[in-house]
Amino acid sequence: MAFVDVDGGVRIHIQDLGDGPAVVLISGFGLDHELWDRQVRLFTERGLRVVCVDQRGHGFSDNPLHGYDVDRLATDLVTALHRLEIGSAKVVGHSFGGQVAFRAAAAAPDLITGLVLVGSNGVRASRSEDFPFGGPPGPLLEGMVAAEHADRVGSRYRTLATSFAHEPNPRTVDWLVRCSLRMPSWAAVACYRSLLTTDLLADIPRVVQPVLQIIGVLDPVHSAKGARWLQQQLPGATLVEIPDCGHYPMLEAPDAFETPLLKFLTA
Repeated sequence: MAFVDVDGGVRIHIQDLGDGPAVVLISGFGLDHELWDRQVRLFTERGLRVVCVDQRGHGFSDNPLHGYDVDRLATDLVTALHRLEIGSAKVVGHSFGGQVAFRAAAAAPDLITGLVLVGSNGVRASRSEDFPFGGPPGPLLEGMVAAEHADRVGSRYRTLATSFAHEPNPRTVDWLVRCSLRMPSWAAVACYRSLLTTDLLADIPRVVQPVLQIIGVLDPVHSAKGARWLQQQLPGATLVEIPDCGHYPMLEAPDAFETPLLKFLTA
């Protein structure tokens, strides 16, 4: 394992494998580098350096009481890449990790030379007047926090299991829940708040890099409609919609997921 210090003694866990152009993978809420096991193997075989970053509160990174707003998480990412002496990289963010990657891409365009959003609308995860997709943030946040307090294990299981397009293999859900439970409740509640209240619409003009969006048509978390809207706001962006797929294309449809992703990463 490798760790880098990013802020006030907070250590971020890094899995850094392979040689070549750098690709950075960031998992969504509660998940970590294990989500990308198949992709790490495939991408390193294709001559890429693959860096998985566990966000604070996730995986094997530290779990401080504070610092879970998207700005801080994006700064953690940029700081970690500087600590690793990565001059430039393409960044792949899944779900909540997509919001963090979008913010980092807007803030550090010289460092992040390409952006991939997987199962993520990037700019928001809830409905607003200017982004009419997803549910209203208030009730969603209230319900998620209440479920976390009432039955942490059960709520994590339900959230993960219902994010697939079809009923998943129970062993797959058990594995994801095990990963998710590494995230303590204080980090989960703070990240729920960041996930549902962060608005990055103002960052859209600042994201000038090539952007690839990959989303499942049946994604119940971040909608394909939201991804289509974002594509229209980003000149030159590419949108790949995977039929009959939910929130986890890397697990539900890995071949359909990896083909456009590898094309983008090796371009």
